[in-house]
Amino acid sequence: MSSAQTPSEHVFDATTAGFENDVIKASLETPILVDLWAEWCGPCKSLGPIIEKLAVEYNGAFRLAKIDVDAEQQLAAMFGVRSIPTVILISGGQVVDGFAGALPEGQIREFLASHGVQPAEGDGGGEAARAPAETPEDAINRLQQAIAAEPDRAELKLDLALALMRAGQVDPAQAELDALPANLATDARAVRLRSQLELARALAGAPSMDELRSRVQANDADWEARDLLGVRLLIEGDVAAGLDQFLDILKRQRDWQDGQAKKRLLAAFATIDDAELVGSYRRKMASLLF
Repeated sequence: MSSAQTPSEHVFDATTAGFENDVIKASLETPILVDLWAEWCGPCKSLGPIIEKLAVEYNGAFRLAKIDVDAEQQLAAMFGVRSIPTVILISGGQVVDGFAGALPEGQIREFLASHGVQPAEGDGGGEAARAPAETPEDAINRLQQAIAAEPDRAELKLDLALALMRAGQVDPAQAELDALPANLATDARAVRLRSQLELARALAGAPSMDELRSRVQANDADWEARDLLGVRLLIEGDVAAGLDQFLDILKRQRDWQDGQAKKRLLAAFATIDDAELVGSYRRKMASLLF
């Protein structure tokens, strides 16, 4: 194991032999954060202690599986690791998300929180948890400086695209995404960002929520208003209501705009973390299509 200062039941070394039981099956009960690292990797030495400390602090909200890529080359190959450190979140027996590079603690907390992983109740989170989270603007500045120092680290450019999107800078985020090398263009985070950008661009110049609601109320076959209302609801957090708008179009006018309702649903599914909700709406969509 890397230099964890305090051994913990929440941090363990994962091996090829035990991976199925210790990681995949165990993730059915508790999310597993997988840290792929190596002794010779400088950024790994920065990241390792941070996530090991968080595993202890979160006190069972997730477990940390450490994988030495030199000792466990089969696992490294299975994950298609191209650079280290690489961190992958596995939950419910499936890969959920991940990131590459040594992120700061605040951003790792945000990553965990975005997937519903919070410090165990009563823990309080310590001083670090009370520290202000990194803003998207701070992340953009940090990443731009990191890219200037290491222009060949393409994964930093994906991180920058994500930070730009979080800051609402749609066009710059799209430009960074389009400039990614082929190996990163298919990264799960890049695929998700592409769907988020597609939805965000749909609202360029769109009417307000109130105006769209009024248009739908006045004419429930105003497909354009219903479509844009669905996007607004989705982006503003009323996910199920947004998906329902797309389903209604699919049910009543499935060929509108060359099947745009189906495209909207698929883009939305790629941005939603709630696997149960996505599964439910995938089944509803399938029942209308087949």
